[in-house]
Amino acid sequence: MFDIKTQSRGLVSHGTTACRGCGLELIVRNVIDVLGPDTVFIIPPGCSSIFCGYGREVPMKLAGAQSNLENVAAICAGIRAGFDMQGNTHTTVVGLAGDGATLDIGIQALSGAMERRDKILYICSDNEAYMNTGIQGSSSTPLGAKTTTTPGGKPTMRKDLLRICMAHDIPYAATCAVSNLPDLRKKVQKAKDTDGPAVLHIHCPCPTGWGYNPMKSVELARKAVQSGMWILYEFENGKATLTHRVKELIPVKDYVSLQSRFKGIIDEQLEQVQAEVAERYKQLAGE
Repeated sequence: MFDIKTQSRGLVSHGTTACRGCGLELIVRNVIDVLGPDTVFIIPPGCSSIFCGYGREVPMKLAGAQSNLENVAAICAGIRAGFDMQGNTHTTVVGLAGDGATLDIGIQALSGAMERRDKILYICSDNEAYMNTGIQGSSSTPLGAKTTTTPGGKPTMRKDLLRICMAHDIPYAATCAVSNLPDLRKKVQKAKDTDGPAVLHIHCPCPTGWGYNPMKSVELARKAVQSGMWILYEFENGKATLTHRVKELIPVKDYVSLQSRFKGIIDEQLEQVQAEVAERYKQLAGE
């Protein structure tokens, strides 16, 4: 048996078919570097599927399979049960899916896995729309954001995955961002060590769907955190805690103005978003 602490260099190829500036590649490389080679990935169709095989390309040198959109968590749970029957408690089983496969199509399977307390790690790489099929809106698309199915801007607020996880009272759930990799890597390790279901919701900037300079992905992710549009916190043992405090939230306008998808957002929507993120931040900060 190989040493599970073996360095994970070489587990992802030097190049992938991800779009220029995509946050997903940075996420996957850091997640795998923390988890190591003793890991199995289940990935549905979507942007993340390039890592488990696209045509003749397989850039990730780990065991895994491509699931359907609706059953990522269910397949992870089945593989975990099979490993447990074999006495294998060391291999990490990971589901890696986008926001559509998580918050929309796959929410039932994920809810079931959380309710059963299956020991799996579920990662949602959230680019806030169905990007690989034409930039259609998802329930994670923010209020006012333009997609091909919400050409006038999405009329409703986004669904909150972490609150759903908290309602299931799972042992560990956390948000992450590509602008804070030390925080991301720490949370991946915590999720790996969790005895039960763990969920990571990772902000994934998408220059193709959001409409910004691909060189600005990390900067944009940082502004999302600074504005409260993406709050870094974790839910552990029944308690929610901020993992990155912002001294003073910058205006949401400073974040949305950098993206063409928000060009049509109206003042009333911007004010609503500003009030929502400020209130949510105050709740999590205990203010």
